[in-house]
Amino acid sequence: MIEQTFFTTRTNVQEVKKIEEQDFDWSDKTILIAEDEEVNYIYLKTALSKTNVNIVRAYNGEEAVDIARVNPLVELILMDIKMPKMNGLEATKAIKSFRSDLVIVAQTAFAMEEDRKNCEAVGVDDFLSKPVRYKLLFETLSRHLK
Repeated sequence: MIEQTFFTTRTNVQEVKKIEEQDFDWSDKTILIAEDEEVNYIYLKTALSKTNVNIVRAYNGEEAVDIARVNPLVELILMDIKMPKMNGLEATKAIKSFRSDLVIVAQTAFAMEEDRKNCEAVGVDDFLSKPVRYKLLFETLSRHLK
């Protein structure tokens, strides 16, 4: 099971079990995961699998912009900040120029205060530090998926 490779403490395992016991039904929602690293994408996809959410993937910032432009069903983006071709900050700025209401949640290993400010400056709606903790992922998505 992939989650076991990311959770090494008893607290994290207990968080996963608690969240798995909750019933999230996001079958009517579509999330775009903009993530170039395969292991990070698999982790997010696996974590969200019990919610029945529809997932679309972009491998870089340019693809994220293109998908957001042509797919009106996408209502939230999990945006990696460091990606090839176009980084997540540039992609967010571009997407917000034509879909200002689209929720974008940054997910990044760069979690310093300056990084948060840079994300906010381009219109990021929320922020998750990598490695993304299961509990925080669900809390964050629950706030935005209504």
